[in-house]
Amino acid sequence: MRIRRILAAVIATAALAGLGLTGAATATAATAQGAKSYVTPGQCREGGGVPAINEPGNLCKGGTHDGETVD
Repeated sequence: MRIRRILAAVIATAALAGLGLTGAATATAATAQGAKSYVTPGQCREGGGVPAINEPGNLCKGGTHDGETVD
């Protein structure tokens, strides 16, 4: 009887831990895909790009921030 309770507690703990890890991974993936990033003109230049603020879209061209919106 005692072994059954211990086993049930271990299984429940493992199941809850698995759900927590799954939820965290989903939240991280949603943030990475859904968040639009903005950089300053200085950050664009520091990354090796050129801020094209006079062109449609105000994008950073080249460097590590290539294609990100300059704000």
